[in-house]
Amino acid sequence: MTTVMLVHGAWHRPDCWAKLEPELRALGYDTRTPALLSSGDQPTAGMHDDAAVLAAELASIEGPVVVVGHSYGGIPVTEAAAGARNVQRLIYLAAYMPDKGQSMYDIHGVPEPEDMSGLFPLIDDPRNSLYGDLPDDEAEQLVGRLVEQTVRSFAEKVDAAAWRDIPSSFILTEQDKAIPPALQEQMAVHATELRRVPGSHSPFLARPRELAVLIDEIVRGA
Repeated sequence: MTTVMLVHGAWHRPDCWAKLEPELRALGYDTRTPALLSSGDQPTAGMHDDAAVLAAELASIEGPVVVVGHSYGGIPVTEAAAGARNVQRLIYLAAYMPDKGQSMYDIHGVPEPEDMSGLFPLIDDPRNSLYGDLPDDEAEQLVGRLVEQTVRSFAEKVDAAAWRDIPSSFILTEQDKAIPPALQEQMAVHATELRRVPGSHSPFLARPRELAVLIDEIVRGA
């Protein structure tokens, strides 16, 4: 059985995948949802710590794995999957797709902070940036569950780029207000293929069934 490992983005926890997991299982996949150390209550970990968590999770899985990284999650995925023999495909879901030696700061073309300690401010207008196509009551509940995120996670540079050796798909979210579609287009040139979906930054919440079907199509090469 193929395992789909779902890697959450910044300010989130693994419970953000609660809608998508049953849809993937209904299609015959096992799922794993590791928790990144850079997100939480007063976290101090960086991107390399997150990548180590993911590498250990991958090593614990028997059989083929498809890794889905959302948003920030694409960065530690890019490092962690390098050299992992059981990863058959990487899926970047509205995600950062760095090359070796790049951080999120590099991708945005902004200077890196002199001080990497501390927490990064929550994204502006999270209700619309992250959950623009969800009903108000659900979006407000989700915003209330967001956690803290470290500066280190955004500032540390990846040591390896797994997409150079592993087939990859980029799922571009066409009405995204968190990672602009134009920036997603730029990063997607690294990917083996580009898929497009309508909607905002979190399709795993807004249209989980459709996303599960798309992931299944990608895995099957459809």
